[in-house]
Parts: sequence; C-alpha cells; structure tokens
Amino acid sequence: MKKFILVVVLALAPTLFYGQSVFDKFDGPEDVTAVVVNKKMFEMMGNVNTKDKDAQQFMKLVKQLDNLRVFTTTNPKIAADMKATAAKYLKSAGLEDLMRINDKGQNIRIAVKSGSKESQITELLMFVEGSGKDETVILSLTGLFDLDDISMLTDKMNLPGGVDLQRASKSKK
Repeated sequence: MKKFILVVVLALAPTLFYGQSVFDKFDGPEDVTAVVVNKKMFEMMGNVNTKDKDAQQFMKLVKQLDNLRVFTTTNPKIAADMKATAAKYLKSAGLEDLMRINDKGQNIRIAVKSGSKESQITELLMFVEGSGKDETVILSLTGLFDLDDISMLTDKMNLPGGVDLQRASKSKK
C-alpha cells in the first residue's frame, strides 16, 4: 500500500509544480489572438539601460512581473468558454472584485489578489466582453506590482483594456 501511495504522489508531483494557467487553453485556437510574456522576457526587458525617466519607470515595473497573458476573440463559442472559465477561476482563485463596468453593451470586470501591503497586487485578472468589434478579452497578470504601474504598462504596450485599467487605478485612490 505504501508503494502505491508513493507512486501516486510521484506521478502527481509534476502537476503541482507546473506553472500552467487555466487560460492557456486559449493559446492556440485559430480564432484567438494570444499575447503571452513570461518572466524570462520581463527580466531581459528590465536589463535595458536608458536615461529616459518614463522608460526607467517602465523597466523597474517590468522586473516585478512574472507572467502576462492576453487572449482576445470575436468567436462567440470561444467567447462563451472564456466567460465561463474566467467566472470559474474568479471563484476558485481568491481574487476580489476591484471594479465592474457595464457601459453600452460592454461588460468589464477587474479582479485582484492583494499582496502584503494594501497597494500591492500579486495577480490581476481583467475580463472584457463586448469591446470594440464584439471582442472578448482576458488579461491575466502575475507578479508583485502596483495598479498605477500596470495601467502605464498596458498603455506603453498598447494592450486591450488599458483605458479600463487606468479608470480602475483612479477609482482605487
């Protein structure tokens, strides 16, 4: 019996430590545009030397990030799956709503997991339904950062939902 338990534990151990996101299933389908940036890329970006103050602030922020995943689609079936996956993840991951917006058919939900300080965030999830040309967007970001910094990041990288994050940043103050 002990051998059986040991075999089961060893078989399941890699899944416990593998850093795959529940949203990774959206990385690959033809009707989904995916942007995935991992910690290694953020580290490489953070090593760029510059004298521009905005760029220095951006580089400082980039060093604090672990993963960025952005998935967008206009396919109604995939959009429904994104909505269900985001809702399930929000319930299970311990994120708290930061902001919800329902404006002219566009629904935006921004949820965060706080860090050790009130201003720190370790995870941010933004779900946007009905943006632009009936696009559905999931933005997932992990690391240790401040919401103001993230709105600057999305602006500099021209990511979907950047304007919504700026509104959330201002409303948190």
